[in-house]
Amino acid sequence: MMRIAVFASLLLSALVSTGSGQTEKPASEPTVFSVKSFGAIGDGVAMDTQAVQKTIDACHDAGGGVVRVPAGDFQIGTIILKSNVTLSLDYGASLLGSTDVADYPTANLSRPREGDAHCLIYAGNAKNITIEGLGVIDGRGTHENFPRNRRGGKNAGIRPRLMRLESCEDVTFSGVTYKRPAFWGLHLIDCKHIHFNAVTVRFRNNNYNNDGFDLDGCEDVLIENCDISTGDDAICLKSSLNPCRNIVVRGCRMDSNTAALKFGSSSRGGFMDVTVTNCYFHDCPMGAIKLQSVDGGRLENVYISRIVMKDVGCPLFMRLGNRGSTFGESGESPAVGTLKNIRISDVVAEVVVEDRAKAAEAVYKNLKVDATPGVTDNEKSKAGPIMITGIPGHFIENVVLENIEIFFPGHGTEGDAVRVVAEDEDRYPEQFFFGVLPAWGAYVRHAKNIEFVNVKLETRAPDERERIHLEDVDGFVER
Repeated sequence: MMRIAVFASLLLSALVSTGSGQTEKPASEPTVFSVKSFGAIGDGVAMDTQAVQKTIDACHDAGGGVVRVPAGDFQIGTIILKSNVTLSLDYGASLLGSTDVADYPTANLSRPREGDAHCLIYAGNAKNITIEGLGVIDGRGTHENFPRNRRGGKNAGIRPRLMRLESCEDVTFSGVTYKRPAFWGLHLIDCKHIHFNAVTVRFRNNNYNNDGFDLDGCEDVLIENCDISTGDDAICLKSSLNPCRNIVVRGCRMDSNTAALKFGSSSRGGFMDVTVTNCYFHDCPMGAIKLQSVDGGRLENVYISRIVMKDVGCPLFMRLGNRGSTFGESGESPAVGTLKNIRISDVVAEVVVEDRAKAAEAVYKNLKVDATPGVTDNEKSKAGPIMITGIPGHFIENVVLENIEIFFPGHGTEGDAVRVVAEDEDRYPEQFFFGVLPAWGAYVRHAKNIEFVNVKLETRAPDERERIHLEDVDGFVER
């Protein structure tokens, strides 16, 4: 009884009664601005862009707080987040992207270094932004609503990103589910102090170029406990101008039609001090991990550990090339960059030939299930070996693979064993573009100081190729 009385006394003393009989909130609790109070309907039919934007503006003008989105379907075009605003979605709340391109104006948006400016959610030079909750942000960017309209090898249709944040600081993403962008998903450019926690991404088999997280020139980033399913790269670090540095990824699940984890191909600024640990990569038929420096940047000091891969293509692709893109800026192409100081450990991987029926589930590609008997060269090239390749005169350096166990599908022929692999120094870097390689376990070329420690490579079916192929390699050690 004494404990109950003491607790009741403390509780009563903590609550300050108002004249209306209600209790005042603590001074530290943020002010809440409901989108409903500013005219949002939430019936999935009405356009709620102006109401949501008015709520954000009022929250920002008041010095910050929470913009609450209650349960309902709120259809919006482009909205602009501002400093000190938390966008909080209740369970059952959905922000639905308009399917009309006219609802994505760009007059008040900066021009990105890559792609068009259109996006559903935008912020520029803002600080202290949070997007949280148990709701959904759904771009509804299907290939029917926003077709790619490819012409002359280039994309011509307007396809808004789901989100673009540029030069922002102290940004938190927590708990929200993101769905169906028309183009890239969550695109952050030159941002600092970023935290993704328990975010769910569902982009797979929706439209072309549906990357999950695109981080271009970002610093001090933590990505943890996320579940990311994408049509294109799940987590993609880019550096079209500035470097990505101080990045940590841990405890995430990823699947992708393209890659689970990719550095590049935009790689002008470089990538430094990146740690990826305790992750599960699955159903990635075009490869799992891709580390690429092809535009002059430094790719250095990368540590990847405790990775399980299931049903993936090439498990590891490291490429130092010479594409030399300047991303629209005038001037000479940059000199060849560097790729060195990479340590990958404690990996178990199962490499498989792509399931043809699953490939056809990418409906935007309009594919038919391939009925060609056996395993095609294209399928073998995607389910290829570890590939580590620089270019003549420019070596990938100081790579350690330790405690690695990889099971490959096999199927290599005597003809595959004598294939000559093109250099393709300035081509877009994709492992299977090199074709079927003359090794089934690892292909290493133009490299220096490569160490395999306790690396177990096996095939499930016969293969006539070499286990490991070395070409222009200085200092390869296997123990």
